[in-house]
Amino acid sequence: MANTPEIEFYHAPNTRSSGVRVLLEELGTPYRLHALNLRAGEHLQSAYRAVNPMAKVPAIRHGEALVTEQAAVYLYLADLFPEAGLAPAVTDPARGAYLRWMVFYGSCFEPAVIDRHLKREPGPRAMSAYADYDSVVARVVEALTPGPYLLGARFSAADVLWGGALGWTMGFGLVAPDPVLSAYVERVRSRPASQKVAAADARLAEEHEAAATAQAGSA
Repeated sequence: MANTPEIEFYHAPNTRSSGVRVLLEELGTPYRLHALNLRAGEHLQSAYRAVNPMAKVPAIRHGEALVTEQAAVYLYLADLFPEAGLAPAVTDPARGAYLRWMVFYGSCFEPAVIDRHLKREPGPRAMSAYADYDSVVARVVEALTPGPYLLGARFSAADVLWGGALGWTMGFGLVAPDPVLSAYVERVRSRPASQKVAAADARLAEEHEAAATAQAGSA
């Protein structure tokens, strides 16, 4: 059908997929939302495992393409809609820094934060994916100190990823508050797309909580 959104988006509120929902709003593209109630265990059922056997969100379908893993979804979508200007072109010198920060989040930042929170040593430097926690955080602060965004004056899909990630990790005390990081998070959160998704996700989370509670009560 002509009015059927081209992007199918598998999402759960207040998860890593919330950033993808923000990105879709920033791109200004229609999408079909498949909301999974994690509290009711919908992500563990066979219907969603057929989409992502890892039972994680986000995931997207675009025609015959199926994309899972957070950074891959960001990269795919931002490149799919170049007119939005959220991804430097392959020939743009800024592409290198953009790709670096897209990958740095999952390969260095998140493992470092989780290990620090669980009081686990990173292991020998030659075997550690991120070297050490302090260096990881220092590199992020260093990149954002000139501001206002990771690519300087240019807002990109990488900022959608990092704005949300830093907001969550500082909000839950996993990363110590920092003036540079806090100001950055506020810049990203103040954008209309972020505010729209925050409100929509809050409503969706309430609906899922009520549904899961009702389901548990009837079991």
